[in-house]
Amino acid sequence: MARTIIVSNRLPVKVQKNDQGELQYKPSEGGLATGLGSIYKVGDNVWVGWPGLYFQDENNKKEATARLKDENMWPVFLTENEIKLYYEGFSNETLWPTFHYFNEYALYKKSYWLEYQKVNQKFCDEVVAVANPDDTIWVHDYQLMLLPDMIRQKLPDASIGFFLHIPFPSFEVFRLLPWRRELLDGVLGSDLIGFHTYDDMRHFLSSVSRINFIGNNHGQIMRDRRTIAVDSFPIGIDYDKYAASAASPATLSREVKFRTSLGDQKLMLSIDRLDYSKGIPARLQIFDIFLNKHPEYQGKVSLLMIVVPSRDNVEKYKNLKEEVDLLVGRINGKYGSMNWTPIHYFYRSFPLEDLSAFYRMANVALVTPMRDGMNLVCKEYIASKLDKHGVLILSEMAGASKELSEAIIVNPNDKHQVVDAIYEALTMQEEEQEVHMSYMQDTLKKFNIHHWVKLFLDRLTLVKDNQKKMATKVMDSSMKAKLLQDFEGSKERLLFLDYDGTLVPFNSDPQKAKPDQQLLDIIETLTAMDNTHVIIISGRDKNTLQNWLGQFDVEFVGEHGVWIRMRGEDWKTIGALDGSWKDEIRPILEMYCDKTPRSFIEEKDFSLVWHYRKVETGLGELRAREIISHLKYLSVNMNLQVLEGNKVVEIKNLEVNKGKASVRWLENSKADFVMAIGDDWTDEDTFKAMPKHAYTVKVGDLRSAARFSVRDHLAVRNLLEKMVAPAKTPIKS
Repeated sequence: MARTIIVSNRLPVKVQKNDQGELQYKPSEGGLATGLGSIYKVGDNVWVGWPGLYFQDENNKKEATARLKDENMWPVFLTENEIKLYYEGFSNETLWPTFHYFNEYALYKKSYWLEYQKVNQKFCDEVVAVANPDDTIWVHDYQLMLLPDMIRQKLPDASIGFFLHIPFPSFEVFRLLPWRRELLDGVLGSDLIGFHTYDDMRHFLSSVSRINFIGNNHGQIMRDRRTIAVDSFPIGIDYDKYAASAASPATLSREVKFRTSLGDQKLMLSIDRLDYSKGIPARLQIFDIFLNKHPEYQGKVSLLMIVVPSRDNVEKYKNLKEEVDLLVGRINGKYGSMNWTPIHYFYRSFPLEDLSAFYRMANVALVTPMRDGMNLVCKEYIASKLDKHGVLILSEMAGASKELSEAIIVNPNDKHQVVDAIYEALTMQEEEQEVHMSYMQDTLKKFNIHHWVKLFLDRLTLVKDNQKKMATKVMDSSMKAKLLQDFEGSKERLLFLDYDGTLVPFNSDPQKAKPDQQLLDIIETLTAMDNTHVIIISGRDKNTLQNWLGQFDVEFVGEHGVWIRMRGEDWKTIGALDGSWKDEIRPILEMYCDKTPRSFIEEKDFSLVWHYRKVETGLGELRAREIISHLKYLSVNMNLQVLEGNKVVEIKNLEVNKGKASVRWLENSKADFVMAIGDDWTDEDTFKAMPKHAYTVKVGDLRSAARFSVRDHLAVRNLLEKMVAPAKTPIKS
C-alpha cells in the first residue's frame, strides 16, 4: 500500500539533552507540524528530517532512532560542520537573502554549495532507504531544493511534491545565484511544485523559461515527457487551535494580569523573528514618526514588540539586534514618562497562552515585513479576535496580503503611508472593525492548515493520475508490433505525415531543413508500395514542398491546409481565400521584427509567419506573447486565426486547418489502415479528424488528442523504416 513520506530540514520534534545527559523530546509548536500531524502519524507514513541535536554517541543515536521511529519519524543525523555549511551557510546566507531580495547580503561560497549538495544527497539516501517505489513523497522548503530530482533518479515512479515556504524571487534576482540551473533542475524532479502566491509561481516559471529553456502551458511544464504542475497554495493556520486558545481560562487570566500592568492603553502588537526581512527597524522609525505627527496619542498608545531570538551570533543579526535595541531605547527616552512606556520590548519567545492574551488585547496588529513568504502572525491575530474588535495593518510584501484584502494593506517602504494607516486603524469605528474581521475570519476558517494539506496532496494525486494516463500513450514495442502487423495486413493505406519536427529536426534556418538521403529513401519506398497514399501535411509553403519532395508519388497539404495537391492533380486552394488582410497584419509583425533582433517574417500565399528560433531565449517567448495578445482582437474581426508553433507565430484564415484538409482524403478513401503523425498543436486538428481506428501519433509531447506518442523525429523514422523494411527485402528466387 502506498504511503506518504514528508521530508523537511527539521523533524516536528526537537531532541535535547537535560542536565543529566538524558535525551528529551520536545514537540514543535509550528503550524506545519500541526497540519501534517494528520498525515505522518497515520499508518506507516513517516516524516524524515534532522532531529536538532549533534549525536556523537552511537548509543544515543540508536536510542533516538528507535524512539523516533515509534512516532513515525525517521532521523537524518547531521554533523556540526554540515549544519554550519549547509544550513547556516548555503541555506541561510545564500538562498535566504537572495529569495528575500536582500542579495547584497548573499554569500556565494563554493564550500557552502558543495556541502548543500552533500547534505541533500544524505537526505536522499535516507528517503530511499525508507520509501517504496510508489510512495508519495512531499519535500518542504529551500533547504532541500536539490532533493526532488535526486529522489527521482532513484525512484522514477514515485509521486513527488515540493513546496517552498519562502518567496521565490524574480528572474533578475534569482539569476545572480551561480548555481541557479542546478537548483531549478532539482526542484523540477517534482510532479507538483507549490508556492504561497501566484507571483512566486510566475517568477519560478519565468526562471525555468529563461534558465532551463523550458516553456509552460498554463503552469504545466513538460520535461522528459513528464508533465510537472506548478501552482499556488496559500498556507493556512490551525484556526480552531488559536480560537480555542484565545477562549481558554489560562489565556484570560494572563490577559487580566497584562492589562493591569499596562493600564488604560491602546495597544499595537508586533511579533517577529529577528531577521532583516521583517523590517523591524523601519517599524520602529514609523512609530517614532507617528508619535511625532500625532502627539495626542502620546501617553495613550503603546507598541508591544516581541522579537524572537534568531542567529544573533551571526554578525548581520547581531548588528540588527543592536540597531533595534538602540531605536527602542531612543524612542522610549524621547517620548516616555513615569507612567507611560511607548514601547514594551521583549527579546524572547512566549508560550501560546501569552501570545493569545497579546492577540486578544491588541487594538492593532502591525505586520509590515519587507518581504515574507506568507506570515502567519497576522492569521493567528485574526483567529484570536473572538469579539471581532481589532485592525490588521499588513504589508503588501507578505503573501498573506493576497488573501486578507480586508486588512489595511501598506507598502512598508512608504513610512508615511504606514503612519496614516496606524491613525486610520486607531480611529476606526467598532462596527467597521467587525465587518472586516468577520470577512477575514470566514476566509481563514475555510482555508485552514488542514484544507491546505488536503488541497496539495489531492492535486498531487491528480497530477500523478494524469501522468499515468498519458504514459499509456507512449508507444512501446508491443504497440509498435501491432501497428506494423496492421500495416502489413491492410489492403489500402493512408499516411498523413507532418514535416518539421516530425520527419526532420527543427533548424534555426527553415530553408536548411531539407530532407536527407535517409528520409528520401523512406518516402520513395513508401510511395512505391501498393495502395499506399502518403500525404505530407505541413505548414510549409507549396513551392518548398514541391521542390523537396515533388519527385515522388506523394500528396500534399501546404500552409496548414490552404493548399492541397492530390494524386494526379495540380495544386489548388481549399476554397476562395482572401489574402488582402496581410497588408494590415504585415506592418505589425515588421514592428516586432524591428525590436527583436534575429527574428524574421516568412510570407506564404495565404499566411504570415513570425520566426524567433534564433532570438535570445526568453525575449522570443516574450515577444510571441505580445504578438498573440496584439493580434487577438484583430484576428477575430478579420476572420483570422493566430497559431503558435515551435518558435513561430503564424497568422492565417480561420476556415483553414490541417484537419479540414485531411478530411478530403478520408471522404474519398476506403483505407483500412490510417496513420497520422505530427509534433505541434496545429496537428491536433488532424488527429481529431481521424477515424477511431486510426493510429494517431504525437511526437514529443504527451498532452495530445493522439492515441500514441513517440519521443522525437528519430523515433518516427525508426517506425517508418520498419514499415518499409518488407518492401526493401529482396525476393528470393
